[in-house]
Amino acid sequence: MAKMEVKTSLLDDMIGVGDMVLLEPLNEDSFINNLKKRFDHNEVYTYIGSVVISINPYRSLPIYNPEKVEEYRNRNFYELSPHIFALADEAYRSLRDQDKDQCILITGESGAGKTEASKLVMSYVAAVCGKGAEVNQVKEQLLQSNPVLEAFGNAKTVRNDNSSRFGKYMDIEFDFKGDPLGGVISNYLLEKSRVVKQPRGERNFHIFYQILSGASEEFLCKLKLERDFSRYNYLGLDSARVNGVDDASNFRTVRNAMQIVGFMDHETQSVFEVVAAVLKLGNIEFKPESRANGLDESKIKDKNELKEICELTGIDQSVLERAFSFRTVEAKQEKVSTTLNVAQAYYARDALAKNLYSRLFSWLVTRINESIKAQTKVRKKVMGVLDIYGFEIFENADNSFEQFIINYCNEKLQQIFIELTLKEEQEEYIREGIEWTHIEYFNNAIICDLIENNQTGILAMLDEECLRPGTVTDDTFLEKLNQVCATHQHFESRMSKCSRFLNDTSLPHSCFRIQHYAGKVMYQVEGFVDKNNDLLYRDLSQAMWKANHSLIKALFPEGNPAKINLKRPPTAGSQFKASVATLMKNLQTKNPNYIRCIKPNDKKAAHIFNEALVCHQIRYLGLLENVRVRRAGYAFRQPYEPCLERYKMLCKQTWPHWRGPARAGVEVLFNELGIPEDEFSFGRSKIFIRNPRTLFKLEDLRKQRLEDLATLIEKIYRGWKCRTRFLLMKKCQIVIASWYRRYAQQKKYQKIKSSAITVQSYIRGWKARKVLRELKHLKRCNEAATVIAAYWHGTQVRREYRKFFRANAGRKIYEFTLQRLMQKYFLEMKNKMPSLSPIDKNWPARPYLFLDSTHKELKRIFHLWRCKKYRDQFTDQQKLIYEEKLEASELFKDKKALYPASVGQPFQGAYLEISENPKYKKLKDAVDEKIIIAEVVNKINRANGKAASRIFLLTKNNVLLADQKSGTIKSEVPLGDVTKVSMSSQNDGFFAVHLKEGSEAASKGDFLLSSDHLIEMATKLYRTTLSQTKQKLNIEISDEFLVQFKQDKVCVKFIQGSQKNGNIPTCKRKNNRLLEVAVP
Repeated sequence: MAKMEVKTSLLDDMIGVGDMVLLEPLNEDSFINNLKKRFDHNEVYTYIGSVVISINPYRSLPIYNPEKVEEYRNRNFYELSPHIFALADEAYRSLRDQDKDQCILITGESGAGKTEASKLVMSYVAAVCGKGAEVNQVKEQLLQSNPVLEAFGNAKTVRNDNSSRFGKYMDIEFDFKGDPLGGVISNYLLEKSRVVKQPRGERNFHIFYQILSGASEEFLCKLKLERDFSRYNYLGLDSARVNGVDDASNFRTVRNAMQIVGFMDHETQSVFEVVAAVLKLGNIEFKPESRANGLDESKIKDKNELKEICELTGIDQSVLERAFSFRTVEAKQEKVSTTLNVAQAYYARDALAKNLYSRLFSWLVTRINESIKAQTKVRKKVMGVLDIYGFEIFENADNSFEQFIINYCNEKLQQIFIELTLKEEQEEYIREGIEWTHIEYFNNAIICDLIENNQTGILAMLDEECLRPGTVTDDTFLEKLNQVCATHQHFESRMSKCSRFLNDTSLPHSCFRIQHYAGKVMYQVEGFVDKNNDLLYRDLSQAMWKANHSLIKALFPEGNPAKINLKRPPTAGSQFKASVATLMKNLQTKNPNYIRCIKPNDKKAAHIFNEALVCHQIRYLGLLENVRVRRAGYAFRQPYEPCLERYKMLCKQTWPHWRGPARAGVEVLFNELGIPEDEFSFGRSKIFIRNPRTLFKLEDLRKQRLEDLATLIEKIYRGWKCRTRFLLMKKCQIVIASWYRRYAQQKKYQKIKSSAITVQSYIRGWKARKVLRELKHLKRCNEAATVIAAYWHGTQVRREYRKFFRANAGRKIYEFTLQRLMQKYFLEMKNKMPSLSPIDKNWPARPYLFLDSTHKELKRIFHLWRCKKYRDQFTDQQKLIYEEKLEASELFKDKKALYPASVGQPFQGAYLEISENPKYKKLKDAVDEKIIIAEVVNKINRANGKAASRIFLLTKNNVLLADQKSGTIKSEVPLGDVTKVSMSSQNDGFFAVHLKEGSEAASKGDFLLSSDHLIEMATKLYRTTLSQTKQKLNIEISDEFLVQFKQDKVCVKFIQGSQKNGNIPTCKRKNNRLLEVAVP
């Protein structure tokens, strides 16, 4: 459909017939052909009145997106093409607006799409109901319950990769606004036999494969499982992998869904431990053993699996092992214990596995109900969704007890469908004032009675046979059926008293056949008694109750010895019968909505329509019967307003607008068209049409009339379009003409203007040239007069100053020339000035010899100036450093060979961290003055010339020598007692500090020291002494000088020589009067 096209009825652009009630002629072939035609055009939904037929397309179709949800939201049921959203919307609006409880019944065989249909209904309701955090949480929990139940209750079958192996009925509860409050789920007849055995080509329940594929290695180790499917006897290997199914991803989805629904972590862990235990039960194998009394008993072959199961479930291994080998029968006050043979042990193992899984599934449903139940006590509206197995007929007499009760449930659903459909028809006729006529139809109540009658029904006979003492087998059950049901017209058996089936070779002796509403079904009687008994030995129940596993203990309450009930538990058939009765009672209180699902082929492939298979399903779903019941009276009915709106163009009186009531307009319309009165009836709010041919005649007339109207509209439109085009062209011509005239006048004006400007320019040029000639002539006249006057004045001046000119001319010329040379010199110097760096020795060359002194003076002034500029940049600390360096230069430059090496070294003063080093704490405490220099020096021994390390400290008032190791002050000399410092001119660090004779410090004589920072120490000592005593300290630089040692004077002589110690000077005492220092 085009995006802008809007449909107002399912009759618009209809492919085939959208509503089977309108099918003409009505027979099986036309029914199938109509479905096939619609299926081939991707129309998978068809109506039978308000019933939706859904054909599984086996592929994704773009008809379930949010846009489609909005398209069907709040629309009339017949307003758009058939769709499951239309039925869901109709049910939801009836519940919300009319306070009618609804139920949606989804039926069909396995693989027909029942589960997907229920999901679509729930997703639509979730999309159109209210919003909000709490509402969204409820919706999310309701939707996320599906993946959990599918994982534990669905399995891959030959007909469906995701077949529901249980029946599910969900009541969704709403408040008065239509917002979901919660829900309640009921489950019916889980196919627990699948746990222990699966037919060829089918799988066990999904959860087993999901755990092994998706769980982490650590999680599998906790569950004592291995990832290999072949390790487990309960898993069929021929179809363990399914194309297009990602079990690992589905496992993550299930765990996430369980968390959203509200399962606690320990609950989830317990559930998977039970699943693992069920899986490992299948690996327990038994071997026969003979006892002394001749009775056979069984023993477990490998107890490792049993041990792991007991570790998982918390059961004592000996208790469970005994439960597999013995059976205790209690009767009144007596207990009898018997051994189990191998066959009975395997039966007990499988019975435990089936019961354990079945009860786990029931516990899951109950736990989900606790999470999704409505939390408020207000009155609720309810919408029920029933997703239950469809009618099942297997070939080759493979139908067993499960198929029997499934088909019984479908018989009951068919019965309630017919009753409710007829009831709905009758109520509508009465509501509209139409006379009700009795409708003949097949009533399947006789078949339901054959199965469920409390006295003679098949289920009653089966229960009676199961409870009867003595030997009970499937054959005795069949014999009983042959006695009781032999005369029933819907029961067939070869062994019955009825002679007409004695020679029926198609009916085996061990089978019976029931003629259901959907056709005859032959049931294999083998297994009926065992499956109905559903027997679990009491020893196993009690063993399960003794488990330390809280969940397993809760699943087997009958195992509690304090609550032993000797009464036989109800049979599976009676339980299911009671559940079906409850379900039917529930459905009868609600307004029903039906979805009939059909499987188009057995290959699960798209675009394939198997007519024979579809025909078979149409028969057992009773769809033709549904159509006949629906159209037994009137085939089509429609409210007056949409009917008049759709067909009003067929009558001149109603077209284009009808001013009166809608019913009156429809009466005028039908009278004008001449439709026979017996073909329609007028209700209170609807028109009822008896035969589909009448409706199709109206549609044909409408289609022809629409073509005529389209032709008329097209004619009027073309005339309007031509007139509009003519008027537009006329308007355009006027606009173009006006613009052209404007353009022509603009061009003419520009041409005239250009000509005028040209003439003006020529005239102005002529005038300007004329004025210019006059001005030039006047200028030449003025210039000539000026020249004449100048010459005349010059002559007069020369005559006046001629007598002075010759005497002063030379001096004047010299001064002028000298002035010009000086000016040129200074201008050139301006452009050739060197950089402002004080060490830059560049200076422009002298241009003239007579400027030599000036040139030198300028150089000196410039150097002084840039030095001042450079000095102005210094901080006080930098000035102090440079002053010391300058002082050192004046004292030692060109005098001491060690000086050049000290120029680049900064004067640091404090080479020892006296205040910070804890080693010198004693020395720091002894000196309370500011330390100007602190350095380690070598004090030369007077006796042998060897050196000893001392700390040399210079303060503001004293010179101190201290022991390097202990920090003890050895000597303290005031600066006033220092008279002279002597040193050599060579590259060594020796120096002598001469003291004032007679002073206290001079008692031991002068100091002969050696330092790596001689220049710095001498400079600082010189400056400090000058600062304190206002007298310059004598610095003597000589290669020979006298040093006073106590009472003797010793000559210190410096010589050149190569030394064994490399570049280190050495001192040696030659005699009492000579100390020789060898400098490398």
